[in-house]
Amino acid sequence: MAPTGMSRDQRIVLSIAVLASFVSFLDGTVVTVALPAIMHDLGGGLTTQQWVVDAYLITLGALILVAGSLSDVYGRLLILRIGLIGFGLTSIAIAAAPTPEFLIVARALQGVAGALLVPSSLALITSNFRDAAQARAIGVWTALTTAAMVAGPVIGGLFVDFASWRYAFLINVLPIAITMWLLVRLGHRDVRHPGARIDWLGAVLCTVGLGGAVFALIEQPNLGWSPLIIVTLVVGVLSFAGFLVRQRFAAQPMMPLSLFRVRNFWSGNVTTLFVYAALSLNGFVLGVYLQQGAGLPATLAGLATLPSTIIMIVLSSRVGAWSGRIGPRVFMTVGPLLMAVGALLLLTVSADFSYWWQVLPSVLVFGFGLTLTVAPLTSAILGSIEPAKSGIASAVNNAVARVAGLLVIAMLAAIVGGQLDLDGFHRAAIVTAALLAAGGIVSWIWIRKPEDEPGSAASLQAETTETAATTPEEAADGR
Repeated sequence: MAPTGMSRDQRIVLSIAVLASFVSFLDGTVVTVALPAIMHDLGGGLTTQQWVVDAYLITLGALILVAGSLSDVYGRLLILRIGLIGFGLTSIAIAAAPTPEFLIVARALQGVAGALLVPSSLALITSNFRDAAQARAIGVWTALTTAAMVAGPVIGGLFVDFASWRYAFLINVLPIAITMWLLVRLGHRDVRHPGARIDWLGAVLCTVGLGGAVFALIEQPNLGWSPLIIVTLVVGVLSFAGFLVRQRFAAQPMMPLSLFRVRNFWSGNVTTLFVYAALSLNGFVLGVYLQQGAGLPATLAGLATLPSTIIMIVLSSRVGAWSGRIGPRVFMTVGPLLMAVGALLLLTVSADFSYWWQVLPSVLVFGFGLTLTVAPLTSAILGSIEPAKSGIASAVNNAVARVAGLLVIAMLAAIVGGQLDLDGFHRAAIVTAALLAAGGIVSWIWIRKPEDEPGSAASLQAETTETAATTPEEAADGR
């Protein structure tokens, strides 16, 4: 799993980081191909399918920011263990769900556990690797965790067709057990920060804000602009605005707004918003339409994206290393634009369906674009922030990615025109391409090489190195 040249502890740290994130990403995507089977088994229509996805993303996106504070107060490794145990227990509850309501609540609780996993795992990498080694490690992490996002539908499809959709949610038990064992093997002492506090008010405002807005977006097509929809939307928007104000004045904010003064950080997160909204929309629509529209069994619907997984596994580590040398701007521009082309290729899908000529070309182009994008995007964002703040930086970036998916799925009915038929599928492909093109344009305009950006962690390190290399005589002469 780990490249050569790493110490024993670095290999274990990278393995823990990959497995912990893999669990969260896998369960977040395995559900897409299982949605038709869940609807058939438990009942419900498009609205229920949206809630099964978004219940997880609401708590994940809102509470992923709290994870950084929890790690400071209680220790990163302890929070990681709690997240792993909670994720396992909620997975069992999902597998046993007797009703759609029970399933949705269990998915929301699983999002709470997932929120504890991803930021802690990335922070482990940024605190144990430096410079080019960090870029390579992030490349490996990106390859395997993003592969989980793409491989989830494949695994889910196999369970749906040959066993039950319920078993698809139990597949993470083994990686959770292995990760717990590796944490024991690592033997590191947990680090806590005296005086650190948890912004519970900020967490409540963020959760209510996202929940209210998403409820209004999902239920408005069913209930119209009723008083309930208007009130929840207004409460959601005001709560999220209150959350932002809280972050401005809180002594220990969940999301320090000062981070957004760094150009690569804020522009990288804008790119994340566009790219991950497109990824969530494409994954949801493709997984559902291939079964309900094209009539493929769940296994084949899941296997449809397998070429992207292979491309990611083979090339992401190299792309991460290249990005570390060349800089992320070119990759973050070309990658999303290439994915946009791949999305537009789905417009060739017709009533006379052919996977080989209508879907496979899109999957291949999309996979190459995704590989060029994800590792450089992660490195650009985390490389722009000093290591001491890497945990909260990764938490903010992951929150942006999950909220992007949350909002685009909430707006699904409006995007596809109320029904996921062939016309709705084509509408989703166009919106996906537009989001990706926007991400590429933002990257080209604002992303820079980390050391070329004033105030970034890399530029400050370069200035420190240059100052250290200056002789006392040169300093006295002003040279």
